[in-house]
Amino acid sequence: MSIAHLRKDYQLASLSETDVAAEPIAQFATWFEQAMKAEVPELNAMSLSTVNSAGKPSSRIVLIKEFDQRGFSWFTNYDSRKGLELEQNPHAALLFFWSALERQVRIEGKIEKISVEENDTYFHSRPVGSRQSALASAQSQAIASRAALEQKLAEVVEKYGEQPPRPEHWGGYRLVPEMIEFWQGRASRLHDRIVYTKQADGSWSIQRLQP
Repeated sequence: MSIAHLRKDYQLASLSETDVAAEPIAQFATWFEQAMKAEVPELNAMSLSTVNSAGKPSSRIVLIKEFDQRGFSWFTNYDSRKGLELEQNPHAALLFFWSALERQVRIEGKIEKISVEENDTYFHSRPVGSRQSALASAQSQAIASRAALEQKLAEVVEKYGEQPPRPEHWGGYRLVPEMIEFWQGRASRLHDRIVYTKQADGSWSIQRLQP
């Protein structure tokens, strides 16, 4: 079978304008809870797409750590490629794909940094190995070998033990949404797409998009 013939016909559910919540965070919470109940693997994994100052995009998978009316949050190294691109262009896109439910959620918006207090609280809640790695790794930078990376980690462990401090270059971002689209797979590629768009007065418009 050729790649061109790989396909799945989606038939699990539907999505109507009359069924969704009045605002998108509530709708996302409903879908996220349903994904949890369905035990969707890595349901907190999302694709983060950024664009640098030259207009070139890049994407990677990160883990969402919080969502509320303020937006969608995750943590990383501010000096990483994604961190530098967000510094150059503080706009990004997120994508959740829950194949078990035949659903995806697309989110676009502006980026803001999370407070120092929130960074400290989350950092010190992480497993000690993750905290040590945050100090050892200059994320996105070249290194000679795996052995060299492990040596850097050993030096961090020797210096700080099980109480590594949060490095200043490590912290959180929040995407403040301006557009959230909910996509439900349907038969014959006639998918349901409901999009929320933020208005100037802070309210949300709701529209159906053609698949």
